[in-house]
Amino acid sequence: MPQFRLHASLAGIPAAAWDALNRGGHPFTRHAFLEGLERHGCLDPAHGWSPLHATLWEGGELVAAAPAYVKGNSHGEFVFDRAWAEAYARHGLAYYPKWLIGVPYTPVTGPRLLAVDEAAKQALLAAMREAAPRLGLHSIHANFLDAEDLPAFDDDWLAREDVQFHWQRHPDWRHFDDFLAALDHKHRKNLKADRRKVEQAGIRLRLLDGRAAAGAPMAAMHGFYAATFAGKWNHAALTPAFFQHLCTAMPETVLLALAERAGEAVAGALFLHSPGTLYGRYWGAHGFHPGLHFETCYHQGIAWCLEQGRNRFEPGAQGEHKLARGFLPTTTHSRHWLAEPRVRPALARWCAAEREAVARYRAEAAAHGPFRQGSGPLPAAEEVRR
Repeated sequence: MPQFRLHASLAGIPAAAWDALNRGGHPFTRHAFLEGLERHGCLDPAHGWSPLHATLWEGGELVAAAPAYVKGNSHGEFVFDRAWAEAYARHGLAYYPKWLIGVPYTPVTGPRLLAVDEAAKQALLAAMREAAPRLGLHSIHANFLDAEDLPAFDDDWLAREDVQFHWQRHPDWRHFDDFLAALDHKHRKNLKADRRKVEQAGIRLRLLDGRAAAGAPMAAMHGFYAATFAGKWNHAALTPAFFQHLCTAMPETVLLALAERAGEAVAGALFLHSPGTLYGRYWGAHGFHPGLHFETCYHQGIAWCLEQGRNRFEPGAQGEHKLARGFLPTTTHSRHWLAEPRVRPALARWCAAEREAVARYRAEAAAHGPFRQGSGPLPAAEEVRR
């Protein structure tokens, strides 16, 4: 009989056992990434994040696990549910605390149910559903699910969808000029003009892996990241120690694009990558420099993917401006279980209407893509509507 366990810290779970279940070595569900968030002070219960990871064990072997957190608010999730919390409040019901399966501050699709097989995934979810009411948790949410995890969620889970903008390599593209040639005249002209602005400003870009980025370059990057959040009157949750931790604990996944003028760093973008995909995460700059955001966050990443043979580039959440840079609308998926049955019918109708609206938006955005007819990337297999 599998044994269900809860963990207030990932440090109590052996890294080798956790990572053995992490499909494809996905960087954001690696033990080093998630445990580093905890160890280096990035998860503050005052900001709504308290680790409560769920695992299943058989004979001392870890057979299923989910990175999970008790949430006292919806900060840093990127699947927005303020309307749900307000609906609960109108009916005198408590929406928080809730239980989130996901990666803090990371709107990136990837594994959420780490397991030896489908049966283990379903058993883990069943155990979490049984435990949630006993723990005083009013719902369970699983955000940014990949295609392999979706079948584990039965019809008792409400389905939500959203849109991000992702770049996908066309089989014929080998170099950045091949990508440029696939754009229509207007978008190619604008992109090249932005690149010239950066060059004419005397700014040069350096790409550093995790080992080269450790120390002063990554310290500069954290300064840019913190400045971005300060400019938005928001909380920069990730600490300088965590940024350095990435360089020492998982340097092979780190890519830092550092923009410099006269030897001084003026902007930066931090990426992580897996064998097939580049993930854009954090950006910042000292002052405004025309075209530099696009060059650092998008163009450099596309060029790197083409040079390294990576097929996909996910630059982060939201942002219709990415469409003009060759990033096409892509559907993201989440699932939601509610302990209170009285609210489920109304929210099920709400989710159905939202999915229809998202589908319309995605189709409209795709119709305004930047590529010449027949020159853009092929649709991704995972984009078939479910």
